[in-house]
Formats: sequence, C-alpha cells, structure tokens
Amino acid sequence: MRAQPRTAVLKNQISKNHLRFTRQRQQIFKAFTGMARHVTAEEVYREVQKKDHRVGLSTIYRTLGLFCRFGLAEARQFGDGHTRFDPVYDKHHHDHLICTECGEITEFENQHIERLQVQVARRHRFVIREHKLELYGLCASCHGRASERKA
Repeated sequence: MRAQPRTAVLKNQISKNHLRFTRQRQQIFKAFTGMARHVTAEEVYREVQKKDHRVGLSTIYRTLGLFCRFGLAEARQFGDGHTRFDPVYDKHHHDHLICTECGEITEFENQHIERLQVQVARRHRFVIREHKLELYGLCASCHGRASERKA
C-alpha cells in the first residue's frame, strides 16, 4: 500500500534531518494538515486527543516547531495573542486578510501585489528575503452586522 503524499513529505523531512519517524509525529502531522485552516497548538492537541490520549501538549508544541524548522509549517502571529500554524509544504506564497471582530483568516494570492513589492524593493535597492502581507479589518459578515447596528 502506498503512503499518502503528505505522509511521504513528512517521512522525507524526518529522514533528511536524521530523526525517527514516530507514530506520534505522523498523528500530529495528519491532524495538523487535515484541519484546513490556521490552527493553534491547542487545537491540534484537541484533535490528536480524539485518537490518542497519550500525546501531550508539550509534544504538540515541539513537533509543530520541528515542522516549522523543516519548512512544512509556518508559525504566525495575527494580533490575537495566539501563535497559529499554517501548513505550507504544498502551498504557494500567500497573504492574509484578518477579521479583527471574529478572527476569520482568509488567504489570498495577488500577482499584482507581488510585482509591486519587487518594484518597490528594486527602487530602494533592497533585496527581499521573505515577506508577509497581513491586512486587518472586518470580514463581510462582521461588516454587515456593524452596518446593521448603525442603521
């Protein structure tokens, strides 16, 4: 039976870094990548606990840290006091819209913005190594509710 593509990605990174491919790391990766949103370590912990009560929260934090080190995840701060993790092993660069009311995070890609950033950097003789664009405001639902309250 063939390994799932995401399991193969994890196995490859684990072996490249001379670590053991453990059942716990596999469970955490499967839960983390299956949640399809930016998640906290606590949310991953609750998901893993449904299948294995022996995995502790500190193991989740350490393992998510490994995933970040291996380039499988990114840790993000969106101004709400929580570190959120984003699986990035199978994604292109993307930016974020963050609702300051409900906390919804929407990913987006825009090539015009990407080109503009390169132009600005070039104009200032600046070399971009990495970047992130986060726009904070109200999602459509929260904006609608705010408009209704004003009316």
